[in-house]
Amino acid sequence: MEVILYIAAIIAAIGFLILCVSVGMTLFSLKSILNSLAGTLSGIEGQMEGITRETTSLLTKTNSLAEDIQQKSEQLNSVVHAVKGIGDSVNGLNTSVQHITSSISKSVEQNEEKIAQVVQWSNVAMGIADKWKKRKVIEQVQEESYVFEAEQSDKPKRKWGRKK
Repeated sequence: MEVILYIAAIIAAIGFLILCVSVGMTLFSLKSILNSLAGTLSGIEGQMEGITRETTSLLTKTNSLAEDIQQKSEQLNSVVHAVKGIGDSVNGLNTSVQHITSSISKSVEQNEEKIAQVVQWSNVAMGIADKWKKRKVIEQVQEESYVFEAEQSDKPKRKWGRKK
């Protein structure tokens, strides 16, 4: 029985040896996997630093653009207010022109008869002026013909014919 005990101890020792060898192989395999994982993490860490720098740069540019847009928006607001003021002024001017036009129309309607009389009197005055000018021309022509006849009567009359 002792022999069986020794054989069992040898089998147990061989099993323990196989167990130790397989655990060692597993640990070596795990070591290579962990080394590979460490290299990958180092690469990712470097990439993350690059991404962080790019993100910081983009945030700086974005903030700068946001400030620029804010300034231009404020400037544009003043332009919009000025244009609104011009529009209000034009509306006021239109209202004033409408009031003036309506008051002129009312005045014309109220004084329509007087305006017609003024037009009639101006036509009469123009007719009188035309007649006066015509009369003056006729008098001038008559005066010139009178002067011409007087000059003609003072000159001796010539007889037409041959000289002897």
